[in-house]
Amino acid sequence: MGEVRVGGQYVLDRARFPEFLSALSACGYDVVGPTVRDSAIVYDRIEKLDDLPVGWTDRQDGGKYRLERRSDEALFGYNVGPFSWKRFLFPPRERLWTAEKVEGSFVVRPEPTGGPRLAFLGVRACELAALDMTDKVFQGGPVADPGYRARRARILKVAVQCGQAGGTCFCVSMGTGPGVRSGADLVLTEILSPGPHRFLLEVGTPLGAEVVARLAPPLSSAAKDEEGLARGIVERTAGSMGRRMDTGGIRDLLRTNLEHPRWEIVAARCLSCTNCTMVCPTCFCSSQEEVPSLDAQAVERWRRWDSCYNLAFTELHGTSVRKSGLSRYRQWMTHKLGTWHDQFGTSGCVGCGRCITWCPVGIDLTEEVAAIRASPGTITTKGGSR
Repeated sequence: MGEVRVGGQYVLDRARFPEFLSALSACGYDVVGPTVRDSAIVYDRIEKLDDLPVGWTDRQDGGKYRLERRSDEALFGYNVGPFSWKRFLFPPRERLWTAEKVEGSFVVRPEPTGGPRLAFLGVRACELAALDMTDKVFQGGPVADPGYRARRARILKVAVQCGQAGGTCFCVSMGTGPGVRSGADLVLTEILSPGPHRFLLEVGTPLGAEVVARLAPPLSSAAKDEEGLARGIVERTAGSMGRRMDTGGIRDLLRTNLEHPRWEIVAARCLSCTNCTMVCPTCFCSSQEEVPSLDAQAVERWRRWDSCYNLAFTELHGTSVRKSGLSRYRQWMTHKLGTWHDQFGTSGCVGCGRCITWCPVGIDLTEEVAAIRASPGTITTKGGSR
């Protein structure tokens, strides 16, 4: 094969996938990837091939998720589950610093930012886009979050092209998938037929090349027909999206329809349960709290995930700015699809469909946008935060 080069495409037989996992470990990475737990596919530590969801797929629709057996032994024959990679970079609960009483004053000690190097195995195109968005949030401004920045610098991303579209996927509408365009160190396309079970492996960065170079004997270069099969898989997936969203002028559409009657309709269903924000790969709301020791000699500051759906999230002087479920749902959707553009220059939605799948009542933001677009033009009123 010769030297492994960035941009090179190679063939990895399914039988050699355990060697690939070993190569990741040999390069100093703890592998995190998909596994089956509690009747769902979640991301956790992967040590061997059988830890992966071999032969499993998921069926998703509004408020519905279930696992089913496939008729083959695909390793990545699913879409996305309730976990996102965000939790490994922006933990659900994190200690930020500790202050200890020393000679009548307090000494503040920031939380150490060390930790293991992680290989994210099985990152989808929409999830790569989500990681780009969280990069902008946590380290794209004048002050970077130290914990996020340190963890992000230790990540190797092994992307997997989607071989099927989920019932709630709409990444094509958002321009984030299903094909991986950039941002991955390695890209795998699982090819089940014709021929033997194998992967087309594309090297995206020197870090990815280092992993592939550890495989012995070396991988063979991919032939043109292998590359064509891989392209065909992505094209078929793109043509079978479960949802779609017309994003043309969506920021202004939402901005000029803040009093649209559709908000009342969706608010009557919304439980303000926060599920959509917890599973979203880009939501970043958080709250902080101080936890003192019982002897008052030390205090810790902790950050935890929060949600704009929580009544207390916007509480000022004892009262919430957004008292109604209507105003909180409207805030979430108009921020995610509209004012996110003002903050970060892009939409905050990657079309993964998690918020639709994991909403207990099946609220579908693609339907909500379509309903407002079908009868736009409602005049925005000043000040009303119902």
